Amino acid sequence: MTIDATQFNAALEEIEASKGITRDTVLAALEEALIKGYRKQLGGDDADVRVNIDADKGIIEMWQVKIVRDDVQDDFLEIATEDANEGKKKAEYKDGDEYFIEASIDDLRKATAMSIKSIMHQKFAEAEKGILYDAFKDKIGTIITGKVEKVDEKGVTVNLVRTSVYLPHSQLIGEEKFNVGDQIKVYIHDVASGTKGAHIVVSRANEGFLRCILNEEVPDIYNGSVIVKGIAREAGERSKIAVYSPDPNIDPAGACIGPNGTKIQKVVGHLGNGQAKEKIDVIAWSENPGLFIIEALKPARVAGVIVDVEKKSAIAIVKDDSFSLAIGRKGANVRLAVKLTGYHIDIKLESEAIENGLTYQTIEELQAAELEVKNKLVMELAAQKAAEMAAATAARNDIKVNTTVLPGLPEGYVAPQDRVYDEVANDDLNEALEAEVEETEEVVAPVEEEAPVAPKVEEKPVEAPVAPTTTVKTTTSLADLEASLESEDNSKKTSSKKKFSKKKEESEDKDDKKGVTDTSNAERMSIYTEEELAELDAEESEDNYDDEDDVDYDEYDDYYDEDNR
Repeated sequence: MTIDATQFNAALEEIEASKGITRDTVLAALEEALIKGYRKQLGGDDADVRVNIDADKGIIEMWQVKIVRDDVQDDFLEIATEDANEGKKKAEYKDGDEYFIEASIDDLRKATAMSIKSIMHQKFAEAEKGILYDAFKDKIGTIITGKVEKVDEKGVTVNLVRTSVYLPHSQLIGEEKFNVGDQIKVYIHDVASGTKGAHIVVSRANEGFLRCILNEEVPDIYNGSVIVKGIAREAGERSKIAVYSPDPNIDPAGACIGPNGTKIQKVVGHLGNGQAKEKIDVIAWSENPGLFIIEALKPARVAGVIVDVEKKSAIAIVKDDSFSLAIGRKGANVRLAVKLTGYHIDIKLESEAIENGLTYQTIEELQAAELEVKNKLVMELAAQKAAEMAAATAARNDIKVNTTVLPGLPEGYVAPQDRVYDEVANDDLNEALEAEVEETEEVVAPVEEEAPVAPKVEEKPVEAPVAPTTTVKTTTSLADLEASLESEDNSKKTSSKKKFSKKKEESEDKDDKKGVTDTSNAERMSIYTEEELAELDAEESEDNYDDEDDVDYDEYDDYYDEDNR
């Protein structure tokens, strides 16, 4: 059959643009739909039908294929050799060959055409679902933010950038309202297919929405120190959350509620914008079913419980004044407790239980058993931690020093290391070393003085000091020193006392080097007497005057006056 190739290709492009289904996918779906439709028209699902579609040439070919047999057993699937070669001048078919019976689309009945159309819709829906699933498979079970496109009585249409999703009224939280353009958070529950094709299933009333909000707003749940064991929810009315912590030192319920309920209030703020806020009960999960049921019935005060583990049923004995709390508004409290624990729960008053003589486990007994288990766990964790610390310490102690001897070194060789001496402990040794150095200097000094520095300089004999006198012998006389000082004063009249003192110290150092003094028995003394020092100070004070007092300014004025002339 020949069709308009231009229109056919234009239709393929439109489908690809609107639904995102590729050209090859559409052609494969059409081929499969024609095969199934024609096979159904022939009256047998086992009929061999083949289809060839050439979109570029606009040709669609369809055949029914039978096997040529000399002895026909099933005329629906086989054809006799004689019938296959009928009208042929020369036999073309032999036993085992395929015989093609060409069919035209125009031969298809209306029912077959409707069947082909239905199959095409199904294939398109599967293709769309695959596309959406690939786009949102990593976001299933998470919250995504979209923008409200349309609001009607049945629900809200939300745009999620790449596609639009429909949020029915049953999946909203209570009586919350939205307007076009509002930002809204939705929970991606699944990707499903319907009569109108594949679509993303979103919700705000699902338990998963509340779980994601808890993960966002409670840091203890986010970092894993607190684990959400179960959630029972009636959106807009009440929710119960069972939490558990592997660390016995952490109160899981208190960690989720926060100081003064700050953390749980943030969670409630995300649950609808209606006037009536959803209430949340955070309870501690327990392996003991009796204690877990008592916790699940809060805020009612439960005196005890009778549990039948095999039948998954329980009787809760509540205080007489807590019966209404145990049932809750419209039975919501007990209904959520049943959903959370998985046990069928009957409520009885404490007074009725006593009258009927019921024997039950009290809450005190259950809490004592729970405390014993908790203490045991704390001890096990402490022992495990101590064992780990001991193992770590043993591992550090087992580290051996590498004693491998390098080639060429004798066995047992130890590399030299820096030594650290205690200064306080070695004070006596330091004093002894200093004394030894001083004695060495005293012995060596005279030898160095005896060696001539220059051949023209006459060396004066150095008189050895006699102990215990304090007289210091020098090679420089006082007169020579005074003459040297007078020559320096004449050349530099403006020299300060500081410079003079420096020269005096240098001369003293020279005298100390030339002279030998026994410092062990005699005290150090100056080379000047007190009278000589007084005379030197007087001369210095006379020489230390201001040069400006002796300047004849008139002479300079006359000089400059002569130049001006």
